[in-house]
Amino acid sequence: MNILILGGTVFLGRHIVYAAAKRGHTVTLFHRGKTNAELFDGFEVLHGDRDDGVDGLAALGDRRWDAVVDTCGYTPGVVRASAQLLAERTDHYVFISSISVLADHDTPRQTEDTTLAVLPEGADRETVTGESYGPLKALCEAEVNEAFGERAIVVRPGLIVGPFDPSDRFTYWPRRIAQGGSVLASPQDQPVQLIDVRDLAEWVVHLIDEKISGTFNATGPREPLTMGQMLLACQAMTASFTEFVHVPDEFLVEHDVVPFVQLPLWIPAPHHGFLDVDISRALANGLVLRPLGETICDTLNWDATRPDHTEIGAGLTFEREQELIGVWESRQRRV
Repeated sequence: MNILILGGTVFLGRHIVYAAAKRGHTVTLFHRGKTNAELFDGFEVLHGDRDDGVDGLAALGDRRWDAVVDTCGYTPGVVRASAQLLAERTDHYVFISSISVLADHDTPRQTEDTTLAVLPEGADRETVTGESYGPLKALCEAEVNEAFGERAIVVRPGLIVGPFDPSDRFTYWPRRIAQGGSVLASPQDQPVQLIDVRDLAEWVVHLIDEKISGTFNATGPREPLTMGQMLLACQAMTASFTEFVHVPDEFLVEHDVVPFVQLPLWIPAPHHGFLDVDISRALANGLVLRPLGETICDTLNWDATRPDHTEIGAGLTFEREQELIGVWESRQRRV
């Protein structure tokens, strides 16, 4: 099978390339050629800039592929150009969306049929911000569905984690816990969802192989997971001497801790539904999830190989973390 991947040099796309090649598929990559080009020797690579609309897709020519995987569509105009251009030249178009498209982040166990976020009338449709990311992704989904109809495959991942994650939004926890000591954490019972990038990549190729269309929430694990359980799993995999200092949402908000960035995988109530969506449709259609411990170990091993290992892109600094722990413990002594 011939598969075209739009994007594919940084994280998820990289793993989709590996998963497709492992199954014997022929892979063509289309990207701007600015990062990690050396990783794909032996694969056909086409260069172009999707921000230039149809003109930026000129390198695709009039060729045909069996399936297209769009890993880097964030605005509807960009996605419209590629979806319309390829609608008659491929059987399936896989669009990597996000659970951020959900309008309601409070209600748990939401399915793929839940109401989607809407961009305010007159808002910029071509600039991605924290507020517009979800609504814009929803508009992108609409473009793919309009162009491909029943041949569209829309995948809505939660937090994607594992080796080569450039965001460090999960890596922070195994690394910090491996260091030991007192670790600041959100409430123990807060729900947590995440998906190993390799599981997601292999499942995307499975959907293509089996010609399974539709829209899917794609995160994990199979059974409910709490913040407390996730942190204990990290502790078990690192054999560290760690004391978790779980503090309430109100304390973190009071001290201006930025959710998901300064304290990864923390979202204050009542928005816990964002990390507790229903994934039964994906599981019923072949999504296989590896043990969390394997993801933790592999993430740590990869993290240790990075040249910039001392730097991390998410989480509190050690100094700020210990300052907050001191404030919390002092407050508790006064109670």
